[in-house]
Amino acid sequence: MTTWTGHRRQLTLVPAALAAVLLVAACSSGSTGSAGTGASPAANSHAGHSGGPAVPVVPLRPGERFVDLVMPQPYTPVPPSGGTDEYRCVLVDPGLTAPGFLTGSQFAPQNVPIVHHALVNLVNPKDVAAARAKDAATPGEGWTCFGSDDLGPDHQTEWVDTWTPNGAETVLQQDVGFPVKPGSLVLLQIHYNLLAASAGDRVDRSGVRLRLTSGTPATKPLQTVPLQAPIELPCATGESGPLCDRAAAVADVTQRFGTEVGGTEGQLLQQCGNGKPAPGATQHCDYPVPQSMRVYAALGHMHLLGRSLKVELNPGKANARTVLDVPAFNFDDQKYEQFSAPIDLKPGDDLRVTCTHDATLRKLLPQLSTLPPRYVVWGDGTSDEMCIGLLITSPTA
Repeated sequence: MTTWTGHRRQLTLVPAALAAVLLVAACSSGSTGSAGTGASPAANSHAGHSGGPAVPVVPLRPGERFVDLVMPQPYTPVPPSGGTDEYRCVLVDPGLTAPGFLTGSQFAPQNVPIVHHALVNLVNPKDVAAARAKDAATPGEGWTCFGSDDLGPDHQTEWVDTWTPNGAETVLQQDVGFPVKPGSLVLLQIHYNLLAASAGDRVDRSGVRLRLTSGTPATKPLQTVPLQAPIELPCATGESGPLCDRAAAVADVTQRFGTEVGGTEGQLLQQCGNGKPAPGATQHCDYPVPQSMRVYAALGHMHLLGRSLKVELNPGKANARTVLDVPAFNFDDQKYEQFSAPIDLKPGDDLRVTCTHDATLRKLLPQLSTLPPRYVVWGDGTSDEMCIGLLITSPTA
């Protein structure tokens, strides 16, 4: 498996850790402009997660078929450690009997108000026994899985898609797809958030629609590349409280989600700088490109305090270009931008992801306004933050 080498840490193309993001959203085929434009987060407030108009279905193309799946049993989220968030991994069997390619997927949240986002992963046949054993050993449907799928380093799932509120299916126009093998399972990692949920409305039985094809001899295999940067967002001017202390905030994230998630911020600081926090609204991280590849689409992900996000190729060099620019981030309108002409990367190139967050939004957002102020670092909760640029790629050498 190809690795991305940061300053002091390796990041795999298909992550087993830091997998708390997204990779599906509305398709903007042929566009090379910015994604996520429109009302500012303050104006939109990110509050509803109520879903917008009906999502249009992209018609099947020659050789494609739909497979509709649903969680085997309903699940009622139970956030641990007194929190309001749970990440739940649920296995679904698509009944695959022949090799092929996944050319699209559409997550279908059944209980929209409590589903913050969801990832779609493939469990390869060699890892199915371990996944089923994990499921069987845990009460209820699936298992709690903050940060990663929690199957351990010897059993990595393939991250193939993501859903965010109002997200539509991304269907690439080229002859590409994520490889699937007979006997593979689908693993849904669903982020449940109960900040706006009533006590009697917390049961969910979501599903997913897969778009599958046998492929052609020329079909290019896809991989998901995540680029992450740290979060070091102090409390806003005029805010105060115990969690405005950075150490207390990191300890709180660790208490709610465990040491893997709690240690992510420190790992990103090592990877992206000298290991020391530099408090401020804007943070970035650079990644050397390890191999030749082609980028077909890109998406940016933050949480409710996100203002803007950018992914750049070779910043500061003569051949610099912007890969993705989201100048007015809106959590409820995260869209995957497809490129009419895919972008080729080669060894020696550098990618930079940059995110800007705004702590003053906390008072404006219904889901956050009643929570105590905090120094915000990387975390899995809706009240925490992330900075991720996602690339859909295929190796070219």
